[in-house]
Amino acid sequence: MKINVANPATGCQKQYEVDDESRLRALYDKRLSQEIDGEALFGEEFRGTVLRINGAQDKEGFPARLGVLTPNRVRLLMHKGDVGCRGYGMRDGERKRRSVRGCIISGEMSVVNLVIVRQGDNDIPGLTDKMIPRRLGPKRASRIRKLFNLSKEDDVRKYVIRRKVVTKSGKTYEKAPKIQRLVTALTLQRKRRRRAAKRDRAMRSKAEAAEYEKLLAQRQAEARRIRKESRSRRSTKRESMAGGT
Repeated sequence: MKINVANPATGCQKQYEVDDESRLRALYDKRLSQEIDGEALFGEEFRGTVLRINGAQDKEGFPARLGVLTPNRVRLLMHKGDVGCRGYGMRDGERKRRSVRGCIISGEMSVVNLVIVRQGDNDIPGLTDKMIPRRLGPKRASRIRKLFNLSKEDDVRKYVIRRKVVTKSGKTYEKAPKIQRLVTALTLQRKRRRRAAKRDRAMRSKAEAAEYEKLLAQRQAEARRIRKESRSRRSTKRESMAGGT
């Protein structure tokens, strides 16, 4: 069985090939996200190291799914984007049956992914003896502040992780991601401008509505006056005709 061990503290990852069933018993009947003792699986080198099961894959390539409490393979109704369902050609809201492996580790697994939760006393070659810097960093401004423990007054643009790129002609330049949700003086100015425009539109609409109501009242009053004059003329005409007879 192939076992991938990752160390998030250093960014290193190493693959082990374990065929001893007596050692693999430390993994059997364990579920995803459970912790195991590294010494029981790898020996003295991992004494005191605690590992967490992060994922697994069976011999046919079906991934283990968290929450499916069985060591066997089952067929589940899945949405597009679920673990084990890429959803090519699926419509919105459509579900299809896909085969996935349960979250309980068994001998049918071919690959198990482990993550170091707590390091032991010994240094592990390839996992703890070197530091691999992060190639890509966070892009969102709040996450950059969280990573470097910054305050609101600090300039986030100075702390974004940059990387050097060498072109074919030999020129070297730096690339940095575009910071998302970055609040600057220009964005605040644009926000104030949008709010002012919205407020002006509301006031203009209210003024136009008042002017329309005033014009409508004038026209209604003019129509009432014309009807009243017309009625008075008709009544006068009837009275004159009645007096003539």
